[in-house]
Parts: sequence; structure tokens; C-alpha cells
Amino acid sequence: MSDWREVNRANWDERVPLHLKAPSYDLTPLRAGQGALHAIEAAELGDVAGLNILHLQCHFGRDSLILAQQGTTVVGIDFSPPAIAAARDLARELGLEHRARFIEADVYAAPDALAEPASFDLVFVTWGTTGWLPDLPGWARVVAHFLRPGGRLYFADGHPAALVFEDATDDGVMPAFFAPYFGAGMLSLNDNRDYADPDARLQHSEQRAWMHGIAEMLAALRAAGLALDWLHEHPRLPWRMFRCLVADADGLYCWPDRQWLPLAYSLQASKVDQP
Repeated sequence: MSDWREVNRANWDERVPLHLKAPSYDLTPLRAGQGALHAIEAAELGDVAGLNILHLQCHFGRDSLILAQQGTTVVGIDFSPPAIAAARDLARELGLEHRARFIEADVYAAPDALAEPASFDLVFVTWGTTGWLPDLPGWARVVAHFLRPGGRLYFADGHPAALVFEDATDDGVMPAFFAPYFGAGMLSLNDNRDYADPDARLQHSEQRAWMHGIAEMLAALRAAGLALDWLHEHPRLPWRMFRCLVADADGLYCWPDRQWLPLAYSLQASKVDQP
């Protein structure tokens, strides 16, 4: 288990140049000053102008810079050096350095890398984040560390009930079983595909992942001093989790015939103001 961080970092380092060119990460609207979050986040977050936001596991900063264009100040943190270098280049290109800054750090080391405890209105964490982390309570404590009293976490990701499946074969219409919801432990994966570029084949194909159920997430947040405001389940999500999914009018992916299993979930939790 000790190599999980290095294995995952090599995998994500290799994805950065692919994603900078991938259609699903299209930067054209962002460069035109019209960047927009996916429909799920946009509807649930509402107006964010004036907020001080921490974006954990920000990848190359696309969503961080979208939030900055909407009138926020943003700090993005990611453990991948190429991702942070790309985020800084994009901020300079877009003239957003006064609103967005980026720090290279492992998420668990963020409190040491960023000396701004209890200063953020919103911690923003979305899509493909906690599944790469072994310690969910530790992650929740990092979130709580940075939120001001009354500040909130916004979280969205693939639904763990859907993550028990995968597309094991090319000829299957529906996905096949992958891993148990409970007690899976560390999953050692070897998959050279990239979700954003179907033609790419990764050289650093090894990955380490964990299954975190919804009850585990809620318990971790509560133990860290965060109170759940709401939780939503969604029959669609921003990437093609399974090949049988089809794009809807918002560019999100959903089941082709009926909404038989949730594909994503999102939540908001607020930091309790201790007396």
C-alpha cells in the first residue's frame, strides 16, 4: 500500500497533456471568457461571486478558472507537477492570476502547504477524487481545516453503487461486476485507457483505488465537524463511465433506456460553528 501515491501520481502526470487537448475538457469557452461548470454543479452551486474557494484535487485547473471567471478567488491544489504547471500557465494566459493561484501538494499535506486555516467560504471537490485516497476521515479533516465556521463543502462524484461495475468486454451492452461495495480494500488496477481520450494508451497504467460508500462519506464528514445540508443522487454524470451510456442535452451521460441505477451523487455539508 505504501506506493499508492507514487503510482497514482505517475498515472495522472501522464494524463495531463492528453486532457489539455481532449474534447471533453474543451477550453474554448474558458478562453472566450464563457467557461461553465457541468450542469449538475452549475445548478446546485448557484451564484458564487465573491466567495473565497479552495479547490482540492483540481487537476490542471479548468474548473478552478471557471469559478474565477465567475467572480471568485480560488486556490487550487493538486499533487501532479505537470497539472499545476499547466494550471498556472492557463491562469497567466487568461489574465486570472489575481483571482486564481495553484499549489502543488498532496491533499493530505495541504494544511502544511497552505497556511490559511478556517479561511474559505467553500471547498469544492468534484469528479474522480476520493476514490484515489485511502483515508476518507483524513480527507474530511483537511476539508474542515480550511472552512471558516459556516463555510460549506460541495462534493460531487461517481456513485459508489455504479462503481461496482466496469466495462470488462467490448461486446457487452451492460457493464460487468468489478468490485464489492463493502470491504473491497485497496484495488490494484492496470488499465491503460483514458476516460477523456479513447484513443490514448497510457504507459503508466497502474492505479490504486478505494471504494468509499455513501455511509462512510457521511460518517467521515460528521466526525470532522461538518453537518450535511443535502444529498442528491443523479442518473447522469460528466464522463462516459460505461460505453453503453449516451449523451443527453446537457452533454452529460445517462443510461440509454431507463434510469435503473444512480450514476453520480452530490452533497453539501457545512462546518458547524463551535461555541
